[in-house]
Amino acid sequence: MPPRPSRNVDQLLLEAGHALLPETGVRGLSIRQVTERAGVNLGMFHYHFKTKDVFVRAILEQKYNDMFTSLKVTTKGKGAAIEHLRSAVTLLARWGRDNRVLFVRLLGDAFAGEQVATEFLQANMPRHIQVVVELVLQAQNAGELRKLPLPQVMSFLMGGAAAPIVVGTAAINGGLVPPFVSNQLEQTVFTDAAIAERIDMALTGLAVPKKSGAKR
Repeated sequence: MPPRPSRNVDQLLLEAGHALLPETGVRGLSIRQVTERAGVNLGMFHYHFKTKDVFVRAILEQKYNDMFTSLKVTTKGKGAAIEHLRSAVTLLARWGRDNRVLFVRLLGDAFAGEQVATEFLQANMPRHIQVVVELVLQAQNAGELRKLPLPQVMSFLMGGAAAPIVVGTAAINGGLVPPFVSNQLEQTVFTDAAIAERIDMALTGLAVPKKSGAKR
């Protein structure tokens, strides 16, 4: 077979990294693994990315920035603030679900002191949290959500939407649950329908109570 064009090498390496990182985490990823999967030599890796840290940052930023662009689009335009909030939390929960193995690995890497993982989380977690906070404030000001303290609202809303995914994935990865429980999580907790149901329950719980009917 003819050699692959050199202009595609960086993309081949990134594709290999995207596939490997959820399996290995930052700590377990090696440059040799990446080059072997991409079918290129070590010299080309160093030419395009210099170091493993630069490479991992490129993978994580690419994945996150694609999601964040979609998030900004989702929250613009006409419509009630609470519906923009619903759309934003749904997008984030589904993205977290789709990348749950990588995300749990990344948290483990950060707790273990991996600088790349820690810096990525510190730089990016506040970005999408700020978007949700602004939407919550808009919904509160519009009289659509109760004016509870923001930490209370965020922990209830994001906890209901995302916590079962993170905790469930960590339990599966750690071998803490039997296979039949893993299957149940996949079928009843990680689905789009389950995510939508949890978000609906959270927003209903946070909504301004409807006024009772007029007195007789």
